[in-house]
Amino acid sequence: MRAVVQRVSRASVRVEGESRGIIAKGLVVLLGIDRTDTDEDLNWLVNKIPQLRVFEDEEGKMNRDILDVEGSMVVVSQFTLFGNVRKGSRPSFNRSASPGMAVPFYERFVALMKERLDAPVVTGEFGAMMEIELTNDGPVTLVLDTKDKRF
Repeated sequence: MRAVVQRVSRASVRVEGESRGIIAKGLVVLLGIDRTDTDEDLNWLVNKIPQLRVFEDEEGKMNRDILDVEGSMVVVSQFTLFGNVRKGSRPSFNRSASPGMAVPFYERFVALMKERLDAPVVTGEFGAMMEIELTNDGPVTLVLDTKDKRF
């Protein structure tokens, strides 16, 4: 699995013009599922993201996680995170999981995040065209990859 995680002061999601929700302080997670992902990958990411100390403490240092600041989250499926442009300029998405595999992983990720956060988790709709608006706070953006944890 691969996730782009952004600290935000505000974010919203619309699907076909209809609002799915708005959050204030929190994280936006763009989530890609690889065709070789397992439950181990899912669990690693679900445990790692809430522990990311990307929010500032009283001294202005990034020492607080989303639970500490009672933040919310937006989670959006993003198969293009596995886009490969090594050959030519048109991306290949052959590493991305098929919808039959990716949808259950995505839904479990969201459900587990809702349990962990006890706060709003706004989602898009898998496979739909979406509009995501966000104000990246910092900016702070991290890329997490369960196959390459050095990322």
